[in-house]
Amino acid sequence: MAIEIRHYQERDRQQLIGLWTNIFDDAGPHNNPQYMLNSKLAMDDKIYIASQEDQVIGAIISGYDGHRGWLYSLAVNKNFQRQGIGRQLVEFAVEKLNAAGCAKVNLQVRGDNKEVVVFYRSLGFTIEDRVSMGKMLM
Repeated sequence: MAIEIRHYQERDRQQLIGLWTNIFDDAGPHNNPQYMLNSKLAMDDKIYIASQEDQVIGAIISGYDGHRGWLYSLAVNKNFQRQGIGRQLVEFAVEKLNAAGCAKVNLQVRGDNKEVVVFYRSLGFTIEDRVSMGKMLM
């Protein structure tokens, strides 16, 4: 069965929240799936879904501030991993950013998530000598 990569639609809400809840089960309150989805949709609609026969099996968020693009929250249902769906989602999101004029795409990976680092390297991303800093506001 074919996989469709497309923009998020409101009918995807519950399945997307369920996917993120399952995949990001150790996320902090600022990454609560309901909050994350509502916050993103208040800004723009750069959420892309991988679906198969109306079943949400993957998703990615992208962002663009006019200077740099970002990728966030790539998730693929565990039953569908290692089938190229994550790669398709990343490539789709990067294509959309490129079409918007984005010259560089960034992402962050937890330091202990070596397998995901290997995945992104296979897509042409490189580790940069940067310090990632954050400040919790909630």
